Amino acid sequence: MYPILFRLFGMEIRAYGVMIAIASIAGTILGAREAKRRGLNPELVYDFVFYAVLAAIIGSRIYYVLFFDPAYFIKNPLEIFAIWKGGLAIHGGLIAGVLTAIWFTKKHKLSFWFFADTLAPSVILGQAIGRGACTLNGCSYGKPTNLPWAITFTNPDAAAPLGIPLHPTQLYELILDLCIFALVFALRKKIKFNGQLFLIYGMAYGIARFIVEGFRGDQLTIGGYISTAQSISVVIFIAALALYLYLKKLEPPVSAKGGLKKKAIHN
Repeated sequence: MYPILFRLFGMEIRAYGVMIAIASIAGTILGAREAKRRGLNPELVYDFVFYAVLAAIIGSRIYYVLFFDPAYFIKNPLEIFAIWKGGLAIHGGLIAGVLTAIWFTKKHKLSFWFFADTLAPSVILGQAIGRGACTLNGCSYGKPTNLPWAITFTNPDAAAPLGIPLHPTQLYELILDLCIFALVFALRKKIKFNGQLFLIYGMAYGIARFIVEGFRGDQLTIGGYISTAQSISVVIFIAALALYLYLKKLEPPVSAKGGLKKKAIHN
């Protein structure tokens, strides 16, 4: 594929960074529109994204460093910061993003679940675009396969093994992410309680990632045996299902609960 899109004045413009930027912009625009539709000041989304993107990058990188090859990064500490080469684990980013959202909603006296529902379509759309970044970069690659839709990387700058037909796991997840996006986008006007949409996204993504991880050739593992991503996907699915049933039973109103309205001024 094309890990390096072009070089400008001696600088490498990498596909990974460009696609992550596009994902952030697309998610922010959609999130702001959803906020306005639901009666929140869109400025809240812009403020949140600043913190969330920074936290997600840090969280996803820490996750990757811890579970990929800690010994390598101890010997090459500067490589920890080389995120333009790939190596951002989505589960670490999601955990960091949720923690940031909890802090942000408490700060602004918003319902966390209402805010999470508002941004659920944005999150999964960003993840889908992010998998496009992985496709171009060659990271998150699959196991060897002889299937006719296998993808073979030949660019020496790619993160994947070269010259070997591999499962296009990046595209598998991209397609599944788009399906989840279509689902939550279609349901966004039909939710009956705060948290419903976000938890549907959580359950669906937990299933999707568990499936795709079985085809990955670069799995991060615990002790070299247990897939970290599959383990966390199971936890996410169970937690999301339990919270869904709990919140459904409570039937809290679909409301921002003190959130700023769309005409409010927020500084």
